[in-house]
Amino acid sequence: MSSHQFLASVPRGLADLLAKEVTALGAAEVRERTTGVAFTGTLEAAYRTCLESRLANRVFLEIARFEAQSAEAFYGAAREVEWPRHLGPHATLACDFSGKHPTITHSHFGALKLKDAIVDALRDESGARPDIVLDRPSVRVHAHAHGTQVTLSLDLSGESLHRRGYRAAAGEAPLKENVAAGVLVRSGWPELAAAGAEFLDPMCGSGTLVIEAALIAARCAPALRREYFGFLGWRGHDEALWRRLREEAQARCLASAQPTSLIRGQDRDPAAVRDARANAQRAGLAGWVQFEARPLSQSAPARPGGPGLLCTNPPYGVRLDDVEAARSVHRELGEVLRERFSGWQAAVLTGTPQLGMELGIRAARTHALWNGAIECRLLRMTVEPSSLRRPGTLGREDSSLREAPGARMFANRLAKNLKRLRSWADRAGVSCYRLYDADMPEYAFAIDLYRTVEPQESWLYVQEYAAPAEIEVEAVRRRRSEALAALPGVTGIPAERIKVRTRRRTHRGEQYGKVGEQGRFHTVLEHGLRFLVNFDDYLDTGLFLDHRITRVRLREAAAGRRFLNLFAYTGTATVHAAAGGAAATTSVDMSRTYLDWAQRNLGLNAGLTDARLHEYIQADCLEWLRDGARTRERYDLIFLDPPTFSNSKRMQGVLDVERDHAALIESCVSLLAPGGLLVFSTNAQRFRLDPALQERHVIRDISAVTLPRDFERNPRIHRCFEIRLA
Repeated sequence: MSSHQFLASVPRGLADLLAKEVTALGAAEVRERTTGVAFTGTLEAAYRTCLESRLANRVFLEIARFEAQSAEAFYGAAREVEWPRHLGPHATLACDFSGKHPTITHSHFGALKLKDAIVDALRDESGARPDIVLDRPSVRVHAHAHGTQVTLSLDLSGESLHRRGYRAAAGEAPLKENVAAGVLVRSGWPELAAAGAEFLDPMCGSGTLVIEAALIAARCAPALRREYFGFLGWRGHDEALWRRLREEAQARCLASAQPTSLIRGQDRDPAAVRDARANAQRAGLAGWVQFEARPLSQSAPARPGGPGLLCTNPPYGVRLDDVEAARSVHRELGEVLRERFSGWQAAVLTGTPQLGMELGIRAARTHALWNGAIECRLLRMTVEPSSLRRPGTLGREDSSLREAPGARMFANRLAKNLKRLRSWADRAGVSCYRLYDADMPEYAFAIDLYRTVEPQESWLYVQEYAAPAEIEVEAVRRRRSEALAALPGVTGIPAERIKVRTRRRTHRGEQYGKVGEQGRFHTVLEHGLRFLVNFDDYLDTGLFLDHRITRVRLREAAAGRRFLNLFAYTGTATVHAAAGGAAATTSVDMSRTYLDWAQRNLGLNAGLTDARLHEYIQADCLEWLRDGARTRERYDLIFLDPPTFSNSKRMQGVLDVERDHAALIESCVSLLAPGGLLVFSTNAQRFRLDPALQERHVIRDISAVTLPRDFERNPRIHRCFEIRLA
């Protein structure tokens, strides 16, 4: 059997474990990477990885590698691949694109070029083209760019291998199955299970850790119950080999009919326990696990004196954003461990490392790993007298962090910014402003200060830009801890009013992402107007601070005019226009949530709530513009602030503002009344206005004059233009 090049991806923090796993499954020349392992091997090694790996996300078979300087070169090289070897005449196809390429700047565009190359090649070969199916296609092709070097691969898994097929109910903030398995392997559960040790998750939720522990103890391949793999519709698929491997795996699983370990899960929520039991039933492990509704305070070993592992993922961050409540849960868990689980191993996965201090047990080992986009810490402990310490030493740790040289430099810079901007903000009547924006590159944060009314409080909204992959995880973690330790002392704002988000350094195309369900809103003032902001549930707060001056200009221009706000988001520009005396306003957005937010913003401001004057339209702005161009409705003032890139499922097609802005602007201009004004803004970092627009319209670049003082360090934060009919 011939040898191939493969890549198996894995959640960050588990690559070393995956390297050992694929080696045991028959891989050769294994090379560990940050989020995966590359290896050579036969098709059998790849099939075994798809079937038996507890850790992998996907398994890719490399089929081509080439240099592509441009999108057209990429298309041409991809078209030359011998695609009939891989896709039959009735196959369905899906394409993905990842990585960084100098000219292919959006993954969706790269995937479209790849799809075109494959479809055109197959059409030339047979006269027929494959159907494009995004969900469970016959063949999924993946392109990855590293600069101009491109690798084409077949996704043999088809969809992420963490989908074992047993979980219908995920509960709140679900732990991915392969991350749960990684926690267990890292914690030594395979060895403990072989020795007959007991297992307990006292906050089991939908039971993922418990079920994965049982799969390990029963020696069951995690993907035995999956119905779909990406290689099943591939022309190179070896059905006889696959059948043999499944039968062997099934025999191993059936050979372990009687559990040797007592594997238990409990949760205070009876509904979660019902879901966990149903998931275990679907996994074929109902006889291997026990679930019961019981509070954390009643946790105890079922076999006192015997060995065991308590492994859990307590509420944190997204799951429980109330810091004091999270501390309380960790503190109670520590009390239960210290009082009743002496001699046991404990493994606690937390997204807030400082909360581990509340356990009162010294961690022998700490590991970083990621559950989706959430960076977590796995704390491994042995519950014994020598490991116990006084709980709640957060203050002392913060003190030592504040004294670190880097933390002092960061604090000094923050203090200077605060002194300079606070006096300006007070004079200008600005209550929300950017305090810090990666002034020191090693402390890559954007920090915004919000002063709320009723009650009058100050909050910090801290966005941490995700560090490049080449930066050591420990360095990133240390700098984050130093910065967060310094913030309360410098600003006087307590930790419970400091909200932290991690986001990639990206464009505003992610502005509608929802990350929580807290529903807590706060009222802030901007030039005498009131707005609601939310620090918990979204990637943005609902108020784009860099548009502060732009909104004021719209307010000054709105008197007596019919105002149109496209991609209206939370309607902040609409409120300003209404306050400026607009004759009528129309706000268009695809999200009902944000249109409701916009109406609430307007309702906060006395005298602006006349429903006859304000219209809210839930629609895809692109479609609405096409329809609106055929109507007689005209507007005197239009604000156009589209996302940089959007491929929302509710949209028809894809919006790329760098590619599509000219058509967008022309559609808006067609809706302008004589003497009307269009204000166009974008946050695209490399934006260049189409020169042809300047030949047809009177355009004034107002980017510099709309740049607020608190954003002066980042003049590319937005581009803004006034456009009038020639």
